[in-house]
Amino acid sequence: MSQRNVVSWTAMMSSYAKRGCGAEGLELFVQMLREGTDPNEYTFATVLTCCTGVCGLQYGKQVHSLILKSNLESHLFVGCSLLDMYAKAGGIHEARNVFEDLPERDIVSWTAIISGYAQLGLDEDALELFRRLLREGIVSNYVTYASVLTAVSGLAAYEMGKQIHGHILRSELPFYVVLQNSLIDMYTKCGQLTYARRVFDRMSERSVISWNAMLVGYSKHGMAKEVTRLFELMRKENHVKPDKVTFLGILSGCSHGEMENKGLEVFDEMMSGKDGVVPDIEHYGCVVDLLGRAGQVEKAFEFIKQMPIEPNAAIWGSLLGACLVHSNVDIGEIAGHRLLEIEPGNPGNYVILSNLYASRGRWDDVRSIRSLMEEKAVAKDPGKSWIEIDQTLHTFHAGDQLHPKITEVYDKMKELLVKLKEYGYSPDLSRVLYDVDDEQKEKILLGHSEKLALAFGLISTPQGKAIRIMKNLRVCVDCHSFAKVVSQVCEREVFMRDKNRFHHIVNGVCSCGDYW
Repeated sequence: MSQRNVVSWTAMMSSYAKRGCGAEGLELFVQMLREGTDPNEYTFATVLTCCTGVCGLQYGKQVHSLILKSNLESHLFVGCSLLDMYAKAGGIHEARNVFEDLPERDIVSWTAIISGYAQLGLDEDALELFRRLLREGIVSNYVTYASVLTAVSGLAAYEMGKQIHGHILRSELPFYVVLQNSLIDMYTKCGQLTYARRVFDRMSERSVISWNAMLVGYSKHGMAKEVTRLFELMRKENHVKPDKVTFLGILSGCSHGEMENKGLEVFDEMMSGKDGVVPDIEHYGCVVDLLGRAGQVEKAFEFIKQMPIEPNAAIWGSLLGACLVHSNVDIGEIAGHRLLEIEPGNPGNYVILSNLYASRGRWDDVRSIRSLMEEKAVAKDPGKSWIEIDQTLHTFHAGDQLHPKITEVYDKMKELLVKLKEYGYSPDLSRVLYDVDDEQKEKILLGHSEKLALAFGLISTPQGKAIRIMKNLRVCVDCHSFAKVVSQVCEREVFMRDKNRFHHIVNGVCSCGDYW
């Protein structure tokens, strides 16, 4: 072109941005400025979409400064692009400031900020913004609902999820695949597999993401047979090819469902290249986990040594966890010290290795690990659990003393303990890996966050209502046993979701089959 104006420059940048070529778009923007063409609001909105990758936030802030100099920060298009850029780059506080300063907000800006919070795991903030959106009478679109459902999934806030599903039905929105996939994910993470499968079965069109959401849902619940049945159905329909996530779901399901032979068979299928999916580090990690859970720790260790890929921290961590469960100190020490080399700042590695030593009464080694943690200023992640009561999330920490109703909670715990012991429950003191007397061990166990959340649920909900708890760490064996007996004695369904698994307990029986 012999002459270029702001429209032609912006059109070219937009083309690069749409094809994921952000760096080329930014180069073009710099060239435009050097040639003396002033950007307009559409140029700024476009170039902000090019600010991606490692340096995205740095470039975005430079563009933001130019926007301020041009007095275009209050323009709706520019403002929406700015907050979207900040949110995607992890600068959620900057995104919120832009959002609050907008003179007017449309559904695009609301969706961008809600999505930003949800993608960063700031689920409570995302839901609070959605409530504010409803109060202001803004009409949501399917992207908004999909973002809100992501936040609901993160908190396992089932009652809120049901209400949002109701909103979607009343709004008479077209059932886009992405929205249906979000509903499946939400229901599976809230422990409602029946509802998830109902949404899945009613879909007129399913993407590989739809199949994966349902497969992973069954996998997290330890329903290995349902995982394999659904995979066979996927094969028969032959409309969608499995991808890497599909195989991760199947391998994980077999691992959690005591089907190690089936899992190894699926891995061999992958290795054959039948589906054109090459196993990556996560698939190898699933095999290590599968063998470790089955008690085949030595075989898992040999598998790691023969891997064509360098094992990462997740694989060594899986092996260390298996060594703790199956009391294999020799291999556990190797895995543990390898982890301390790879991830010296990860507190979980120190804790598991310390617990492994403590399980054998090696208290000098335990003290050595704890001293090392202090030396490296590594702090253990505190255990905490959430429970939703009347659309309000209540958080409990281990040994909590801060909740407004904590006195009533501990009173309920004492009452429960008497009843549960009559039913044969006995605190598993072997799970308290501290060098203290039995009375102190029992007190520590009773202060676990999931027990406190469970007791709070019992005093805060009517008889017969299911109790739903979420925990940030793995549910301990004693808390699992405690919840099973509570479900019998109090005649309640108990749903417990930890960072890896979902436990649905009815009349003393858990969906995980006590294998997790």
